Amino acid sequence: MTKGENNYKLDYYCDRWLLQRRNRIKEGTYFKYENMLEKHIKPCLGDLFPQNIRMEQVIEFEQVLSREKRLAPKTVRDILVVLKSVLSSAQKEMPLRYYIPEMPYPREEKKEMRVLTQREFEILISFLLEGQDPCKFGVLMVLFSGMRIGEICALQWKNVNLVDRTIKVEATMQRLKNKDESLKGKTRIYIGTQKNGNPSRIIPMTDSIYELCLRMDPKNKNAYVLTGTEHYIEPRALQHRMKRYAEQCNLEGVHFHTLRHTFATRCVEAGFEIKSLSEILGHSSTTITLDRYVHSSMELKRINMSKLMDIDLFSKK
Repeated sequence: MTKGENNYKLDYYCDRWLLQRRNRIKEGTYFKYENMLEKHIKPCLGDLFPQNIRMEQVIEFEQVLSREKRLAPKTVRDILVVLKSVLSSAQKEMPLRYYIPEMPYPREEKKEMRVLTQREFEILISFLLEGQDPCKFGVLMVLFSGMRIGEICALQWKNVNLVDRTIKVEATMQRLKNKDESLKGKTRIYIGTQKNGNPSRIIPMTDSIYELCLRMDPKNKNAYVLTGTEHYIEPRALQHRMKRYAEQCNLEGVHFHTLRHTFATRCVEAGFEIKSLSEILGHSSTTITLDRYVHSSMELKRINMSKLMDIDLFSKK
């Protein structure tokens, strides 16, 4: 395409945009972008010329995503972010600059995430210690480390250092779309680098987890922590197992990510330094830690309120 040509439609630029990122992003992120383009952006706007797309059409597109397809506000926002990036990329190849409409990002209502109460915390720990097997041990490890589900599924005993008493998180497991049609199944298990592209992070063990590690160590460095063998448990299967654990403990609304939220909240309640906590959780900034993962209990709120100077309002009359 020469500099003077501008007769390509948006679907062409969508493909170019994705191709340019192929070797710069993780495979999971690539499939996420591809899904947004193929399922949403190209079917609705792909037949239009980028320079002709107006605000009214983008607003209509947002309404289709929100009202007709009933996608979550965050999902809609992510799709619009990709759309804007494609339009900006296309503009750079145009001979003349053109107006890129503002994206009508939907308002995201912040939901209070589920965190285990102290009593629920104790109930779950007792359950996980009773008749403990490698899977229960792995879930307990998450409760005291804040690891993501994909990270604990990919964790092998070679990542557990019993000398330094640390856990090295360097991989994550996820199920992705299978691009190779010659292989069986529409999806496959992929084990790659952890979220945010960081090579690894080190999590110190608590004394109790260290003692359990000494007991559970299968002496096979290639064994997965969740199984004690070289066979893994994938995230979807672990989610189902966690659901059964919660039901057996009579815990409502508890899923695997609840463990991560609970860990972060308990750390803050214990006076954990936020920068250290952010690094242990594998966040790119402390803002994410504070905004998304830290939830004060009513008990902690009462303690903090009691720190205020107690003024006798009635004595001022």
